[in-house]
Amino acid sequence: MRYAAPATVDEASALLSDNPGSQVFAGATDLVPQMRSGRPAPSVLVDLKGIERLTAVTHEDGQWTIGAATPTADLTCDAAFTAAFPGLSEGAGLIGSDQIQNRSSLGGNLANASPAADSVPALIANAGQAVIATADGTRTVPASEIVTGPGSTSLADGEFIVEFTLADPPAGTGDAYLRMIPRTEMDIAIVGAAVRVTVDGDSISDAIVVLGAVAPTAVVVPDAAVALVGASVAGGSIDHSALTALAEAASTACDPIDDKRGTIAYRRQVAGVLAKRAAAIAVERAQNGV
Repeated sequence: MRYAAPATVDEASALLSDNPGSQVFAGATDLVPQMRSGRPAPSVLVDLKGIERLTAVTHEDGQWTIGAATPTADLTCDAAFTAAFPGLSEGAGLIGSDQIQNRSSLGGNLANASPAADSVPALIANAGQAVIATADGTRTVPASEIVTGPGSTSLADGEFIVEFTLADPPAGTGDAYLRMIPRTEMDIAIVGAAVRVTVDGDSISDAIVVLGAVAPTAVVVPDAAVALVGASVAGGSIDHSALTALAEAASTACDPIDDKRGTIAYRRQVAGVLAKRAAAIAVERAQNGV
């Protein structure tokens, strides 16, 4: 096995093209444990951290561009980014320990394709777009289209995520991410819930609800959004009937597994509870501009 640290996207693409069986990594926080557990080692390990574009964070003309290999610690410490996308910053801040977050990244968290990835539901809720390096240049697709199943993605051989783009949220918008884990720290989510809402006056004008760890991929729940849109938020509280409908829709959308970490019934119940709590936080942020 060889190690390569390209300085440009084109150089990384050439290495992948010229070396069948090679693999990129953006932090190796998943790759190294996988290799230690017996997964075959790649012919060449291509480290993306040395490519400036993949670790840059910019905000221009109403759009954020986040390098796919940017350490999540850089994002959670970025006050402007966290103010714009508090839920996504929360999800990024739950990836492993403080030490891990100096290496982990949004690109790695997505491309690893774990159903329980903490940053993915909020990335999807904020309509994140993934810019992908291909043999012919780049292509851009919604982040929601990358993961196709546990450990499986839509990326072709030789392709990798270069960066993500996120439009500035509309005025009166807030998002939140919550998860349930068996322990207090350093565990994998049993359920994760991301909610983004836009508040206009005393009601919700737009919403999206995305669940994690309850199906092979993150789940967008249109019925949960329908339950929220039009709901009154006068006094800072979401209408009770809307919350009930939201929880029911979230629970119904789940397709979880039954294992020692949680039963199917428990995960479905928790999904409804977390969706309600995340929605309440998102509304508060939307109304307070936080």
